[in-house]
Amino acid sequence: MTKQPEEMLESILDINSNNIWNVSENEIVTLWEQEMKEDNFASCEEKLLNIIRLAYEVVHFDNGDERENAKYSNGEWTTFPRSDIKKGIVAIRKRNITRVTDLSYENIKHITAATLLELISRNFGGGWDSIPLYLKDIIESSFEITTTTLPASRMHMPGGMMERKVADGFEVLEVEKGTWIEAIFAKKKAPATKLRLLFDQEYDEDGNRVVRDEDDEDDEELDDRDVDVDEDDEEPNEDDETFYSSYAPEADVKDEDDDTAGLSVLE
Repeated sequence: MTKQPEEMLESILDINSNNIWNVSENEIVTLWEQEMKEDNFASCEEKLLNIIRLAYEVVHFDNGDERENAKYSNGEWTTFPRSDIKKGIVAIRKRNITRVTDLSYENIKHITAATLLELISRNFGGGWDSIPLYLKDIIESSFEITTTTLPASRMHMPGGMMERKVADGFEVLEVEKGTWIEAIFAKKKAPATKLRLLFDQEYDEDGNRVVRDEDDEDDEELDDRDVDVDEDDEEPNEDDETFYSSYAPEADVKDEDDDTAGLSVLE
């Protein structure tokens, strides 16, 4: 498939986990060798190789070793140098998806429904139930899957399920099971839309937008809250008749002037 102009990469630094699946081996080599001339490229190499590994097998070898040199120069691999020659030569080979067990959460995003059903058809003809649960999870992360099993005479009835599914954009795989047929329908899921929560903008008296930190917003929310005060924590009111009601009555205390009360005075 020919790339659109906007899909062409200008630098090897532009590769990412999504577009690496559509970048050819020769394009990787060309962009890599161009960027090697730039300063500080060596610090980016490991990160770039990790991205390339998503869609390619990546190995390092010593081109001074005749056996290894012959192994990676047989046309199956594409090679390019590292900035540090001591790290050897890099050889890459596209990861081919030839079996259903080759599927992963990464590469499932980059195949068509027709390719998926072709892989399933190679799985010993067992149909959808023959696929392990972990692979079903991978497939259903990117595809809508529906299955039905009907007698062969009913599968292609006008206005039936197969006709409706095909009209709705599903690809179909028919798996024969004696006089019955299992139909597996697959359609690529639409990319998930990320939602953003937008808040009303605030402006000051001069018409400038107010930018608040999250901490400031939290503090403001706390200030706006009504704080419930426990009645037991309120200051007592001395005029309230119930102010002393919780205190036990104390014993009468004699006046200091009456200290001599009850004593006889000697004349």
